[in-house]
Amino acid sequence: MIFTRRLKTHITQLPELSNHLIIPPSSSSSSSSSIPPSALLPPSSEIDRIAKLINDHPFPASPLHPLLHHHLIHLNLLSTPLVESVLGRLFSGHANGLKALELFKFSLQYPTHLSPSPDSFEKTLHIITRMHEFDKAWELMREIHLKHPWLITNKALSIVLSKYAKFQSFEDTLEVFDEMEKLLVGRRFGVDEFNILLRAFCTQRQMKEARAVFRKLHSRFSPNTQTLNILLLGFKESGDITSVELFYHEMMRRGFKPNVITYNIRIDAYCKKGCLSDALRIMEEMEGASFSPTLETITTLIHGAGIARNPIRARRLFDEIPMRNLRADVGAYNALMGSLFRARDLKGGLDLMDEMEEKGIGHDNVTYHTMFLGLKNSDGVGDVCELYRRMVKKDFVPKMRTVVMLMKFFCENQLLDLGLDLWDYMVGKGCCPHGHALDLLVTALCCRGKVEEAYRCMKQVVARGRHPSEEGFRVLEGFLVRSGEREKLEELDQMMKRLQAVLPPSRGHAVSLSVAISMI
Repeated sequence: MIFTRRLKTHITQLPELSNHLIIPPSSSSSSSSSIPPSALLPPSSEIDRIAKLINDHPFPASPLHPLLHHHLIHLNLLSTPLVESVLGRLFSGHANGLKALELFKFSLQYPTHLSPSPDSFEKTLHIITRMHEFDKAWELMREIHLKHPWLITNKALSIVLSKYAKFQSFEDTLEVFDEMEKLLVGRRFGVDEFNILLRAFCTQRQMKEARAVFRKLHSRFSPNTQTLNILLLGFKESGDITSVELFYHEMMRRGFKPNVITYNIRIDAYCKKGCLSDALRIMEEMEGASFSPTLETITTLIHGAGIARNPIRARRLFDEIPMRNLRADVGAYNALMGSLFRARDLKGGLDLMDEMEEKGIGHDNVTYHTMFLGLKNSDGVGDVCELYRRMVKKDFVPKMRTVVMLMKFFCENQLLDLGLDLWDYMVGKGCCPHGHALDLLVTALCCRGKVEEAYRCMKQVVARGRHPSEEGFRVLEGFLVRSGEREKLEELDQMMKRLQAVLPPSRGHAVSLSVAISMI
C-alpha cells in the first residue's frame, strides 16, 4: 500500500484509498455535524500537550479524572475538536486504551462544554476493541444507547463487527450482529447493516465466512450493488483475480449493474498483480460503459505502473490527471513517488516531495513512509537521517509502522542516539511507541552496553499503562540480572503487578518478575 487513503462515505470505495473504516452512505457518522461552526481545531501544540499529560499519567496508581478536570475544565479547554484530536493521537500512538475510555466518559459529564460527537465515540470503540476489551465495548454501547443513541452510527457498528471478525469466531460475530439488532430496538436493520456484516469478513479475507453469511441472510436483506461490490472487494483482497472476474460476470448474469466502484475494484485487482495492461483494458471498458475514471482510478493505475516497474507510464498517467478535469492530491503524488522509488529514481522522488510543498500539498504519513523506504533500500543512511530531522523539524508525528521501520533502521546501523531521539520524540508527542519498536531499541541498547537507557524506555512503557512484550522484556531482564540490578527489577515488578491487576496481559506480553527475582 504505497499511496494515501482518503476518507469517503461509501463502503464500496477501494480500501487502498481510505485510512478509516469505510461506512455505508446511510450512516451519519460525520463528526463535523456535531461541531459548532465556531469551533476551531485546537493547535497541534495543545493536542500534543494534553495527549502527553494523559499518556504520562501513572496508571493505575492514581485516577485520571483530577488531571482531566484541571487541564480541560479549570483551564476551559474542553471542546469537541480537542477531544476528537486527543483521542486520535492516543489511538495512533498506541496509548493505554483505558485512558482513552476515561477521557471519552469524562467528556460526557460536561454537556455544557461540548456536544459528544460520533467521531469521538467511534475512536473510543476502535481503541478498546483493538485491545480485545469487548466487554467494555459492549458496556459503552449500552450506556451510549441509553443516553446518546444518535452516536451509534453504522461506522460504530462496523468497528465492533470488524474486530469481532478479526479476533473472535464466526459464530460470535453473527451473535454480536443479532445482539446489536436487539440493542437498537426501534431501528430498522436493513441492507446497510447487512453490508457492514459482510464487509467485516471480506476485509479479513474470510471469503468462506462471507459467502456463508450471504447465503444465510440474503433473503432477509435484499442485496444491492453495494453488497455485490463488497463481495467483489473481498475476492480482490484475497488476491484471486480469477474469482474476481468469475464473480463479476455472475453479477452481470444476475442483472446487477456495475458502477464506478465496481470497475475500480477490478482495476485494482489487476494492478496489485502487476498486470498493468489488463488494468488499462478495464479502464477502457469502464469508459465504454460511459463511466468517467475518477482520481481514485488514476491513482490506482499509477500505483499499478509502479508495481509493473513502468515509471514512464506512471508519469504519463499522472500528467493525464488535469487533462481529465481532475486535480492531483497527496494520494496521487504518493503513488507516483512510490513508482519512482521502485525504479530506483531517488532524485525524481525527492523532487516530487519538493513539488508537493511548492503546490501547498502537505506531506502525510504515506509520503514519509514511502520516502524512508526508498532511501533505506538505496543504502542512503545519510539521506534517511536528513529526512528524519526534516520530519521532526516540521513537528510531524508519523504512524507506528513508520516508527518501527525507522527504529529498525537506526538500530541496525548502530545509530542508537537517533533511535533514542525518535523514542523521546514520540513520547514527547503523547505517544507510547509500538511494542516492536521498544523490543528493537531495548535489544540494541543492551547489546551496546546502554542498559540504563534500555531500562528507562521499558519503565516508561509500563508507567504509561502498556504491557511490554515477553521477548523484549526478557532481554532486558537478562542484562539486569547479570549486572546485579535487583532494585530495578523489584521496581518493575511492583509496577507490572499494579498494571496487571487492572489490565491483564494477553498472550505474548511479559508477566510479573516475582519468579525471576526469587531466583537471584
